[in-house]
Amino acid sequence: MMFAGFGEHAVEFYDGLLADNSKPYWEDNLKIYREQVRAPMEALLAELTPEFAPEFGEGKVFRPHRDVRFAKDKSPYKTHCGAVIEQGRGGGAYYVELSSEGLRVGGGCFHLQSDQLARFRQAVDTDVHGEVLARILGKLRKTGWQISGDTLRTKPRGFADDHPRLELLKHRSLYAVRAWEPDDTLHERACLDRVRKAWRQVREFNEWARDHVGVSEQAHRR
Repeated sequence: MMFAGFGEHAVEFYDGLLADNSKPYWEDNLKIYREQVRAPMEALLAELTPEFAPEFGEGKVFRPHRDVRFAKDKSPYKTHCGAVIEQGRGGGAYYVELSSEGLRVGGGCFHLQSDQLARFRQAVDTDVHGEVLARILGKLRKTGWQISGDTLRTKPRGFADDHPRLELLKHRSLYAVRAWEPDDTLHERACLDRVRKAWRQVREFNEWARDHVGVSEQAHRR
């Protein structure tokens, strides 16, 4: 199936889900989800896979159901549809998401296990690799990306107060995101070009994460 854009009622579907996150709403609108959200997302990912997957593994569309076992919020369904190409959490990722707010793309280290965090900080601490990352992030900021992530309030142990990349060292996750509000492009094949262009811009960041953070050894032992 060739990607031709998300369905005309895709955003409206998530508007409704935000207002009524219930099984009856879901079942009443399941056809819209399958045909106008899920199927186009799978087609989008399939077309992007040949270019971006060889270095990062297979792509997948995330399931729509939330894991509510330990959550205070028992809403059963996610209010977005996300897809990703990655080897494993943390070591670089190409991400895309559709929701009532429109389209969102991202890349980088969305979650770091302790062994990944140690490697991340070791790389940031070195002048060569740390400066490369700072340059990559600076370039992304200038081209409209937002750099985000979970950070410590104070410096991590073992690093000087005047470290030139102290703010980067405080990160426990680090990723770049970019978003577009709902527009006509969302429902056209041009949306594919939008995602492809964005993923190409974040490729250097992902390659840095792949080379210096990698897949968690802890995850392999589980």
